[in-house]
Amino acid sequence: MTTDLTLAKILDKAIEKEVQSQLLYTDLSQKARDEAAKEAFKGMVRQEIDHQELLERYQRGELPAGALNINEAVDYHIAEHLDGAGISPDMQLKDVFMLAAVREMAAHDFYAGLAEIHPAGEVKRLLEGLATQELEHKQKVETLYTEVAFPQTDGG
Repeated sequence: MTTDLTLAKILDKAIEKEVQSQLLYTDLSQKARDEAAKEAFKGMVRQEIDHQELLERYQRGELPAGALNINEAVDYHIAEHLDGAGISPDMQLKDVFMLAAVREMAAHDFYAGLAEIHPAGEVKRLLEGLATQELEHKQKVETLYTEVAFPQTDGG
């Protein structure tokens, strides 16, 4: 139940998810054979670090006007977007990509939901931008998924 969650707790959980994404994409960049995929994952790691830093700035009260009080209880079902299954060592690569795509969609939904409860202004625009970036990550991961799950054969 999310009724006892404060925005601070939700931000803590979001930061944790950003760090998990960084670790996942770092690992995938090291395992990928395709150079374009390696670079895509490295770029995603940098963006997830930027997301983490933005959330940490929000927590410290360093964002401009339009930020919410982080100590107030929030029940906008935002936190539900941050839960989900983890990656296990025995998963096939295509399944890791699919799970990553699901996580990116959840991150998009989280940032979009957080943007919805903010008043118009810079913080709202930042959150909407993060939501857009997470959709871009989802698209990249889904592209990689299709390449692994449905490899091109010699016959066409």
